[in-house]
Amino acid sequence: MDERENPLERFKRSTAATVRAVAREPEVSVAFHPSGQGLSGEEVRIVPPPRDLPHEEVLRARGQADASALRLRHHNQALHAHHRPQDQVAREVFDLVEQARCETLGGATLAGTAMNLDAAMEEHYRSRGLNRIVEASDAPIAEALRAVVKEALSGRPLPPAAKHVADLWRPVLDPRILQDVLDLGRHLESQKEFARIARRLIQHLDLEDAAEAADPADQEAEGEEQDSQDAPTESEVGEQEAGEAQASMEGQEVEGSETEGSEDTTAEAEGEMTDSAGEEEPGRPGRPPEHDDRSNSRSGDFYQAFTSDFDEIVGAEDLCDPDELTRLRIMLDQQLAHLQGVIARLANRMQRRLMAKQTRAWEFNLEEGILDTARLARIVADPTDSLSFKRETDIDFRDTVVSLLIDNSGSMRGRPISVAAMSADILARTLERCAVKVEILGFTTRMWKGGQAREKWLAAGKPPHPGRLNDLRHIVYKEADAPWRRARKNLGLMLREGILKENIDGEALLWAHNRLIGRPEQRRILMVISDGAPVDDSSLSVNAGNYLERHLREVIETIETRSPVELIAIGIGHDVTRYYRRAVTIVDAEQLGGTMMEQLAALFDEEGEADRQGRRRRRA
Repeated sequence: MDERENPLERFKRSTAATVRAVAREPEVSVAFHPSGQGLSGEEVRIVPPPRDLPHEEVLRARGQADASALRLRHHNQALHAHHRPQDQVAREVFDLVEQARCETLGGATLAGTAMNLDAAMEEHYRSRGLNRIVEASDAPIAEALRAVVKEALSGRPLPPAAKHVADLWRPVLDPRILQDVLDLGRHLESQKEFARIARRLIQHLDLEDAAEAADPADQEAEGEEQDSQDAPTESEVGEQEAGEAQASMEGQEVEGSETEGSEDTTAEAEGEMTDSAGEEEPGRPGRPPEHDDRSNSRSGDFYQAFTSDFDEIVGAEDLCDPDELTRLRIMLDQQLAHLQGVIARLANRMQRRLMAKQTRAWEFNLEEGILDTARLARIVADPTDSLSFKRETDIDFRDTVVSLLIDNSGSMRGRPISVAAMSADILARTLERCAVKVEILGFTTRMWKGGQAREKWLAAGKPPHPGRLNDLRHIVYKEADAPWRRARKNLGLMLREGILKENIDGEALLWAHNRLIGRPEQRRILMVISDGAPVDDSSLSVNAGNYLERHLREVIETIETRSPVELIAIGIGHDVTRYYRRAVTIVDAEQLGGTMMEQLAALFDEEGEADRQGRRRRRA
């Protein structure tokens, strides 16, 4: 081993080796992505800790790694999909309870693993503000059941935030549910029996009726003996590996610190919130949904919203009181104190480049202006020759506006959104010094998995092909004409719990584009910062699997081919070059500031070169 190896790289290498050893999968791929967690296809994705490796962050990363490894080791995806309920909330409960089983099996024999899992669970609950709730109804039922079940199965004390949620929910649970939880603990080794009891628990939660609960689960239980007689002669290990291989082929994602829903191979995309290709849970990086010909044949050919009555365009200051905005801004500065110096140096370098361009060009052979002393010798030689003048010209950056459109989806939570906020702050300050106007915008939804728009659709009898089925929230952090000092506090809003939800990129891009079109500046630049494809479970459950992605592609093509707005995209952890012509993908959120500076500097370089060529043509 190289003694000069970076400690962070050593940590990554040892963690990857641990994942393979715990999972007993020597070929599994382990990657570190700032916005991705858990199992993604054949790859385990882990959020890396900062370079200084603080103890809490190291435990959290190890917890995510251990959770994914234990899922690989103890989980049969085919069996899980067979028993998984249809209702969306029921599915979340089912998935999280199954993850609790896998983690309990691993934590029972590995004390260090149990400690890592606790750290990841604590960070997960705190990041969602569940440690501050005061009523049981404030916590999602799936997260509450996860805490109650994990405590009962493991017999270990829960971490503080999870214990707080469990203590609020335990007194309000039906005694039948508590009995179901105890029954789950007796069948940890049998995923099939565990799944059957989990479905019974879901029925007692009134998340599905008895007929639905009996559909795959009870019938499977009744025919268990016959199933075992008809089963292939392969070993249990072989069955588990086959299930995991199927999960990899289907592109399932299972999150470590927050267990994710997997695609149900038997679900029909109709009626209540059923799964669609590309379903994702809160806090996950967006990815394009799988192609679904069946869904495409049912959906309309054009994009629409079922209703826009509940959409909102709101200023950041209207979503938060001034005192909390101040606190969030201080928190943002503290989190990124070490990064601010790096980005500031890049910003100063960019400012020098821009300012140097503004006064370096001259026009010669003019009839008025500054006397061209270099040509006075001609006047001495021939007094009849006219005087020659010159004039210094500016490259007109003053007639430019830049709009930063930042993805405010749950998958950006944590390091990516913090770095995006600080990078936008530094960039706005830099361009303001160069008299270039900047606006900073964000896009998300008002609710998870549909809001009032979905309720209106349900009340209308669930008409087919409703189109977009969630309430948009477009946030203005900084107006183009507002000075940076007046808007700097607003960027702290991105750190507020509950702000980041789902992302409908196509409509957000149109909104930002139309704002730019209405600006008086001659040059308009739109920079999109995102970490994946559009994802809104409510809309995708009742439309084609590629409904939102297809609309995004149409919007991008229109802007790139027919609009005067120049479009740039930066993807964090996900490839956005497949959507945008001018795009760059970064794998570390801390690269964002430098990438933003370089991309904009490159645009201004192109403008400067175009101006020089134009002057040469005019002189010729």
